[in-house]
Amino acid sequence: MPASAKIFTPTDPTPNDDWTVVVPRRGKPRKFVPKVKTPEEQLQPWVPTDVEIDPDRESKLISRMENCIKRIESSQFYQTFVEQMQSQEVLDSFRAVLGSETNMPMVIYGIGSIDSYDPPRLQLSLAILMKRNFNWISEVEVFDPILTTTESRVLQTFGCSVLSVNEQGRRRVVKPTLFFMPHCEAYLYDNLLNTNWRAEDLNKMVLFGNSFEVYQKITELNNSTINGMANHILAIQRLATEYKIDIVSDELFAAFNYTSWHFFRLDLKSELPVISADDD
Repeated sequence: MPASAKIFTPTDPTPNDDWTVVVPRRGKPRKFVPKVKTPEEQLQPWVPTDVEIDPDRESKLISRMENCIKRIESSQFYQTFVEQMQSQEVLDSFRAVLGSETNMPMVIYGIGSIDSYDPPRLQLSLAILMKRNFNWISEVEVFDPILTTTESRVLQTFGCSVLSVNEQGRRRVVKPTLFFMPHCEAYLYDNLLNTNWRAEDLNKMVLFGNSFEVYQKITELNNSTINGMANHILAIQRLATEYKIDIVSDELFAAFNYTSWHFFRLDLKSELPVISADDD
């Protein structure tokens, strides 16, 4: 898997039908797990299924995003969020990941439809504010297979690059990288961990997404491994350092509930648990 996929420009009319999308109860599209594919199949180019550029729709979405950014920025949630990021404990965790580097890219997987639903807009607004306010975050790359041409163009307006390949979460970390993945499916986290299943690689990663501790509790309560999609999550959970974010506002609960920062401070000489193919 290459370290980073190419960037999408909304000009190629070739459709993509690798994913099945359904609408969940809380308004964010959820993706069924695709069938297992070869590495070559996983790297097939992706473009939105729609090809029409709609300036009016684009302008309206930009306006909605700007309002959403203001809504997040003025919230008690964001003030508390920034305070946590600037706390000594969390700052030290970021510095440990950065090492001798001065910045790290942000990769956003599974953002959902920012045109159709409020939670994806709120999540993207938080990512945009992080990019604006923390100078150690460099470029921002985004991918979700349900993105439309309009959404892709709006993302570019806000300084994000849209990937032209569906990495399915299998990004090999070659430098410090922040993965922004709130409310993604378990298998995306697991794919990311599996691809970087070495202490040296995991230590270069910051993961903002669903709480690994919650996955562990769900597994214990249900006596299952979340349909076999979370084996790497469960194996690394006890070795990860997790900081839960404080929602503060009920208004933002649907966008950020059970979300945490995850850091990996692993001994480079340590052996990670072996997960057999039968476990995946």
